[in-house]
Amino acid sequence: MPERGTKLPAGTDMAAKVGSFKELVGRVTHGDCFEVMKQIPDGAIDLVFADPPYNLQLQNELIRPNRTKVDAVDDEWDKFDSFMEYDAFSRAWLGECRRLLKPNGTIWVIGTYHNIYRLGKHLQDLGFWILNDVVWVKDNPMPNFRGVRFTNAHEILIWAVKDRRRKDYTFNYHEMKEQNKGKQMRSDWRFPLCTGGERLKDSNGKKLHSTQKPLALLERVINASTKEGDIVLDPFCGTGTTGVAAKLHGRRYILIDSEERYVKAARQRIAEECPSER
Repeated sequence: MPERGTKLPAGTDMAAKVGSFKELVGRVTHGDCFEVMKQIPDGAIDLVFADPPYNLQLQNELIRPNRTKVDAVDDEWDKFDSFMEYDAFSRAWLGECRRLLKPNGTIWVIGTYHNIYRLGKHLQDLGFWILNDVVWVKDNPMPNFRGVRFTNAHEILIWAVKDRRRKDYTFNYHEMKEQNKGKQMRSDWRFPLCTGGERLKDSNGKKLHSTQKPLALLERVINASTKEGDIVLDPFCGTGTTGVAAKLHGRRYILIDSEERYVKAARQRIAEECPSER
């Protein structure tokens, strides 16, 4: 679920002077993604990875059988008043991402059944050409505590190219095949949820971000669909997993988030996990 914050608190002035495009590269910027992306020129980005709000529409608290409360995704940035509001938001940021992608650039969008089908429609309506949908199968999913549905054990990623006529988008087929023990990489990827030492915690020992993604997932995305030196944009960067993966593998990055606590954590994390450029 979304690695980010989106809607800014009332009265917050984030129409910030974020500086030039060059100043955004290799940084985690605190700001509204729409305002920051305005600073990026047309056709400047090689890859977008987006983990937007899921619009989960949670109505009640989730309680385990032992009567303890589940720490669910109930953050303000995941709340929208209607599907219409969510759709308008989604079309707007996807449209801006399309503007700043190179003609052969690609985008990855991740979501669940709550939003991924709406996002797929918007991608197609905006002119993107879907290359694959990938199923992230979770080895350790959260159970369905009420026992009224199947355990939701996967998320879906959509991979799309900006222009369907372009056949020169980056896909590192042989590298993926090598990572898969000499067999073609399939579209079902098995990774555990982000837990243990990888999971960032706040000062109270609780998870800092409700939907932090595993680093291995982002490494596969970036290794599959970029070259060294490419620029990767994450408009909802959360705890900075995209930046860590990009820097570890010699890619450049632009990370944006509207939540200051996530921005601070992402900056510190990248500095600690990637102390020097390749």
